[in-house]
Amino acid sequence: MPMANDTDMKPHVQTYHSVLGMLKYGAVICVLIGLFVVWLISGAK
Repeated sequence: MPMANDTDMKPHVQTYHSVLGMLKYGAVICVLIGLFVVWLISGAK
């Protein structure tokens, strides 16, 4: 199977970086939501 040339790789690299960015920010948002839920459950006033 031939390797992809540079022209074929540019869209894939761009998509890869977009997915990594979404995962990074998604993880931060999930942690913040989790901390908020723990704060609600703990009954903090």
